[in-house]
Amino acid sequence: MNEYTKQHKNAWEFDAYNFWVEHAGKPEERAKEDAENPRAMLRRYADYFDRFEGVKVANICGSCGKKAIPLALLGADVTIFDISEANQRYALETAQAAHVRIGFEVCDILEIDLAKYRGFFDVVFMEGGILHYFHDLDAFMKMMYALLKPGGKMICSDFHPFTKIMDALKLEQPTMSYFSTEVFEGEMAHARFYSEEIRKQIPKCSYRKYTVSEIINGIISVGFTLKRFDEHPSWENEKLPGEFTAIAVKE
Repeated sequence: MNEYTKQHKNAWEFDAYNFWVEHAGKPEERAKEDAENPRAMLRRYADYFDRFEGVKVANICGSCGKKAIPLALLGADVTIFDISEANQRYALETAQAAHVRIGFEVCDILEIDLAKYRGFFDVVFMEGGILHYFHDLDAFMKMMYALLKPGGKMICSDFHPFTKIMDALKLEQPTMSYFSTEVFEGEMAHARFYSEEIRKQIPKCSYRKYTVSEIINGIISVGFTLKRFDEHPSWENEKLPGEFTAIAVKE
């Protein structure tokens, strides 16, 4: 595990379980909400899946299971890969309360055990903004490609690169030149929800943000066939781009 990954692990284990309980509900409360309408809990991402029943899904940086558990409720066989043991605790407790089983591997995404998982999954799925945690986009995409079976699909939804130059999602992250390749330190995603006193104590993350062309070329260069690239409005201002979803297939 490299130094910046250790940095991210420290940040994502800072009070994380308590954060999810406060903001997503106790595991049994969240499980009940997920079970009432799991497809709705997947939001727009549900439409990118061809089916759910029996589909092996790798949920990359799946955090507290907010999308993995609805997928499991719909019949998918889901394994979360995430760096935080606190996230694992919340996700597994919620899955148990929802009466579904999910896998959860606490690991560096770039060090997933390919002896076990190479060519294992039908779908690799990520959302919520994760690419900026990886300083080597090619290495990340090579891992996604390796995890998939031939014919498997990558559903990669992330923050729109427009957010490099404008804080369109109100995440309180620094802005920069659109074409910057700078690696910079910034707060982890939930820091803004804490008091200033606690906020100062939360370990920082080390980020690298990408342009649209870097993302598209990163997908294509490892062998994926890019099938579509959708842009979605910011949840803060529908006139601005906030997120994107790239769909790619391992032929």
